[in-house]
Amino acid sequence: MLVLTWNLFHGRSVPDAPREQLAEFAARLAGWEWDVALLQEVPPWWPPELGRASGASARTALTSRNWFLPISRWAARRRPDVIKSWGGGANAILVRGQAVGEHRVRTLRTWPERRVVHGVRLERGWWVCNLHATAHSEGRAQADVALAAQTAIAWSAGAPVVLGGDLNTRAPVIPAFTHAAGHSVDHLFVRLANVAAPGRTLDRGPLSDHLPLVAEVA
Repeated sequence: MLVLTWNLFHGRSVPDAPREQLAEFAARLAGWEWDVALLQEVPPWWPPELGRASGASARTALTSRNWFLPISRWAARRRPDVIKSWGGGANAILVRGQAVGEHRVRTLRTWPERRVVHGVRLERGWWVCNLHATAHSEGRAQADVALAAQTAIAWSAGAPVVLGGDLNTRAPVIPAFTHAAGHSVDHLFVRLANVAAPGRTLDRGPLSDHLPLVAEVA
């Protein structure tokens, strides 16, 4: 199974562009090979469209700065380069080729910003969980990772688990998991599963400030 993780930088590019780039992000995702995509910093209205473009089902978990979403969405669609993260935030899981049996969300913290772990149970019985940990604090990031890992283990009830995302630490500590792939602060871990091939990054052009990371697990 190919699992991809990518932080979408709130739909922005480098350098910034003064327009919504949903079509460009959707085209990149649709063109890559993956079975499950874990996405962070996603504009909250994007996941259904990204799923349709990729031939995938989508599950969304809201994160931070969504208090005035109708207004912030209007601004973010016109000038994402100006409103940046204040356009609203979400994590998303996209699944291709198999049914999603269950979707769960757990709030990890509400301060200084809301952080969540969410996961889906795949048709094959595996759980795949997505996390965007707290930024600018190694201690808080590691605490988010630890609680997310405990939650994923509890949800899985002994089934294989993939846990990944933007963990906001270059050296996450998850004793019960095996590191499958990593680049900068983006990582993929597995439990009760094997890493079938070395992880690799993908060419995302000017989109986002993170490289997409993909690993094959079995």
